[in-house]
Amino acid sequence: MFSSDGSIGVVFNGEIFNHIELRHQLAALGYQFKTSHSDTEVLVYLYQHYGDEFLHHINGFFGMALWDRPKQKLLLARDRAGIKPLFYTQNNQQVIFGSEIKAIFKHPAVSKTPNFKALHHYFSFKNVPAPMTAFEGIEQLRPGEMAVFESGDLKTKRWWQLDFNENPDITETEASSHIRDLLEDSVRLRMRSDVPVGAYLSGGVDSSAVVALMSQQGEGNVKTFSLVYDENFANKNADRKFARQMAEIFETEHFEYTLGHQEVLDSIDAVTDAFDEPFSGVTSTYFLTRLIAKEVKVALSGDGADELFASYLPHRLAQPMHHYAEVRPRRDSLTPQELELLTPFDKDLSKLEELTQLGGEAEWRMALYLQDDESKALMYSAKMRDHVGSTSTQSLIKDVLKRTKTKDPLNRILQLDFETMLADQVLPFVDRLSMAHSVEVRPPFLDYRLMEFSATLPGWMKIKNGRVKSILKDALQGLLPDEILARPKEGFVLPINDWLILNYKDYVLDLLSPSRLKKHDLFDSQVIQQFIDSHYDRSKNYGPRLWNLMMFQLWWEKHFD
Repeated sequence: MFSSDGSIGVVFNGEIFNHIELRHQLAALGYQFKTSHSDTEVLVYLYQHYGDEFLHHINGFFGMALWDRPKQKLLLARDRAGIKPLFYTQNNQQVIFGSEIKAIFKHPAVSKTPNFKALHHYFSFKNVPAPMTAFEGIEQLRPGEMAVFESGDLKTKRWWQLDFNENPDITETEASSHIRDLLEDSVRLRMRSDVPVGAYLSGGVDSSAVVALMSQQGEGNVKTFSLVYDENFANKNADRKFARQMAEIFETEHFEYTLGHQEVLDSIDAVTDAFDEPFSGVTSTYFLTRLIAKEVKVALSGDGADELFASYLPHRLAQPMHHYAEVRPRRDSLTPQELELLTPFDKDLSKLEELTQLGGEAEWRMALYLQDDESKALMYSAKMRDHVGSTSTQSLIKDVLKRTKTKDPLNRILQLDFETMLADQVLPFVDRLSMAHSVEVRPPFLDYRLMEFSATLPGWMKIKNGRVKSILKDALQGLLPDEILARPKEGFVLPINDWLILNYKDYVLDLLSPSRLKKHDLFDSQVIQQFIDSHYDRSKNYGPRLWNLMMFQLWWEKHFD
């Protein structure tokens, strides 16, 4: 869409949730709109008025391209959290960009070449980290990043970044109250839509909170959706029970999608195609949005709460690891008060000791990823080791932590995960796999106001005496039942380990067979066979590692064989 004088044009993928308020502000400044409700037109005049600073006024998510005709300037921008992607490549005096890598490959000037250094990180993270992609010459904007192409020169810069800077004066009461207010308003904005809006509902704290607030604010029953399994997995039964309980309490119109192992295999090519890159993270979204698409085209989710308010194992370890380093010399004679600081690892210090022996925070955090640099090197062929060279995933982690200004041990790990895991793994699976069924997912926890406020809270408010997401749960008191607030996190993940053992062995043996691996000669096939043998004789759980290799192999064969 272009401005009325044709000077400014915008194309974008996403949603501007505060476009109504922005339209009123711009109209008061004298801008005349051709449409009655287009958020794209709002962007045009917002840029005309504020220039590059216009991005700071937006509450929403987007991958955006703006053309300033008088200045002959192209501006590309990605939203603060990175909910929507934007890929680009520069070819001579051209910039080619798109929301999908496959779109860029439609251009005749772009060729496919694997980026082996980026792929090295995949075998640790389960994804390729921005700004890299799996293809040489193609990059992606990082969250909160913009690129300006002017006079043949392309420059990138961060227009927004989440910096953790704790407010020592805020009380828990003030913090929990403000979190509740911000989340309520975020849900209100994200329920704005020309079409019906539904919600994911796992029965966990995050999705239940979103559904509860939707039920309070909306008219009529909210449609909610859960994923269940046709096999009886002990660790997956709780989600069904609690999701049904929440649906009953908040009187939602509840739908369940029953998934079995064969459907996952039957859909694996479509899942691979949705990413354009190797990806072995969570793929549950693909199957649930298949159901959602039959009922609604927009769904709210609880994504982002874990990364902002702390839930994962590295988050639970951060504070105990910090305190353990201080008391380690006398670990056999710690006082009750000192042991309390090591909760929930105070009963058995072996995990803390094991990780401490590895080195500092980058070293112990690296140990919790799928593979470290040394184990990957043992898995590689000589050819792959040559391609990878001195590339180090641990160095990448260290670089992020060096840029982290806060000294708070938990917030340092949260910033690392916000910039890597959330942006490069969680949000891609949310966006790519839902858009494969033309469903738009909106995560209220990733409203920039809530993100920025969470970054002012000290780590002890987020995990307190071993209670994860403590301040968030305080904010939700009275909204959710105590049983939901107290339940452990299940995780929205497929039971791949079970399926690999029970159902997928023939598929694994075929896909990772020496004859198929030999075609690219990137791995030592004997080492891969050792992974397989150890997994199936159950001496080691190599399930996540095998799934990682399987998804890589499928991607490679699709693009390069």
